[in-house]
Amino acid sequence: MRIVLFGAGGNVARRIAREALGRGHQVIGAVRDPAKFLLYDDRLTVVKGDATDAASVARVAAGADAIVNALSAHPGGDGRPASSLSDAARALVAGASQAGVRRLVIVGGAGSLEVLPGRQLVESPDFPAGYKPEALAQRDALEVYRSEAGDLDWTYISPAAEIHPGTRTGTYRTGSNQLLVDATGHSGITYEDYAAALVDELEAPTHLRRRMTVAY
Repeated sequence: MRIVLFGAGGNVARRIAREALGRGHQVIGAVRDPAKFLLYDDRLTVVKGDATDAASVARVAAGADAIVNALSAHPGGDGRPASSLSDAARALVAGASQAGVRRLVIVGGAGSLEVLPGRQLVESPDFPAGYKPEALAQRDALEVYRSEAGDLDWTYISPAAEIHPGTRTGTYRTGSNQLLVDATGHSGITYEDYAAALVDELEAPTHLRRRMTVAY
């Protein structure tokens, strides 16, 4: 599979690239400035691409089997303002359509997952203030995919409430719009197992045109 990965320098994106490359897929990392990109895997092809520009998306994605959007405003990501996530969603939808790529997978946020009927995680009193702008921007981007993606086979993958470096076990649970917690009430996943889940979904789709979530 030929996969175009936007936001290829982020914490999650690096794991996705390595996971996909390790399974024999071709991964093209699309970044705004390849000259400043620190290559972390010699098997990764790096090209110039802007996920907020439909023409750029179409150009980079030509001939691809799938696009993965891993843009993030967290430190260690590509530094984009969170407000660009909806712009990127629209550009990716338009660019994928122009390039004839039907499969689009998005590294989403956990903030819009339900913790109670009618209450999302981002609306919880103890939700960290520093993460709120991106959580809300991710929520807005999800609505763009839901309302504007047309006949694209998109999947928006929300992680658990806590995502962090760790071990790849290849074992995880999936859900839809509700936050997954374990027997102790904790919601967590490693970057490595999130990446495994995302590539699993690329290879054998189970949540076409909807959101899914992954956690232990």
